[in-house]
Amino acid sequence: MPALLDVQHLTVELPTSRGWVRPVHDVSLRIAAGETLGLVGESGSGKTMLSLALMGLLPQGAKIRGEAWLNASASAASKNLVALRENDWRAVRGGEIGMVFQEPMTSLNPVMRVGKQVAEAIRAHDPHASRADLQRRTLKALRRASVPEPETRAEQFPHQLSGGLRQRVMISMALAAGPKLLIADEPTTALDVTVQKQVLALLAELRRAMQLGMLFITHDLGVVAQVADRVAVMYTGRVVEHGPVREVLTRPQHPYTKGLLAASPTLERGKFLPIPGIVPQLTDLPPGCAFAPRCPWRRVECDAAVPELRAVNADHSARCVLVGEAVQAGHEACR
Repeated sequence: MPALLDVQHLTVELPTSRGWVRPVHDVSLRIAAGETLGLVGESGSGKTMLSLALMGLLPQGAKIRGEAWLNASASAASKNLVALRENDWRAVRGGEIGMVFQEPMTSLNPVMRVGKQVAEAIRAHDPHASRADLQRRTLKALRRASVPEPETRAEQFPHQLSGGLRQRVMISMALAAGPKLLIADEPTTALDVTVQKQVLALLAELRRAMQLGMLFITHDLGVVAQVADRVAVMYTGRVVEHGPVREVLTRPQHPYTKGLLAASPTLERGKFLPIPGIVPQLTDLPPGCAFAPRCPWRRVECDAAVPELRAVNADHSARCVLVGEAVQAGHEACR
């Protein structure tokens, strides 16, 4: 399937008082039109920093290297996001890549009516649009995001809307200028379960209708199972497992993925098994596998060097010396 986004060996470095750290380290991934890639991991694993790198919104002083090709299958229109200058980014943000942030109340302007904010996203890419055209396109964007009574909601301020409606407004803003790639950074975390299901259904419907490629960032494997075609699991800046969502969730090959599944809450007593230990600081990573200190299958070779991604099959890979061995056997034993 042709790639809409093709990321190759992307690394982000940030300066700290204890030296440079790499919150994103040698990450490679692909997203096709109409496909959703779920990006999973604990807080601090590098998920949001990766999304900010793809939007050109890295903190001041950050260094980035590698490649991230947008419209990778169309040679004439493809562009390397890593090489863009700020003037080039203005056309890409919103116009080619949209982003939905985790908490809409802090992302929306509290003193600006929501209709004006959606119109602003449109005007940024079409400065010559008339006032009537802006109003028409604003209401169309709100309707597409299933905002009820869009004429009324457009005149309201963010604090007058519920959390679910604010998130729908954020979705309408992200898609108002017609991007082909949508980055959704924990878009349902602050919502209750019922509203979360509605927002997930809306995103799935928009993906089909607009043939969107979507990078869906979350810590919830249950959400990934609902929305994603493929999943990439991150730990301390690296992708440790990647493959089709059903295969990864039913036959995990990395101990960290298995640990996340075992730690998922269930109604069955005694089945909740938190991962022991804590995520190491990026300034104090072990020399080998970063997950080794927390891993029940730790071996001597795990401490010698960072494992390479090993192929489980043509579509599934994991960064573990135990691929195909004890991890799967341990997963079966825990069932």
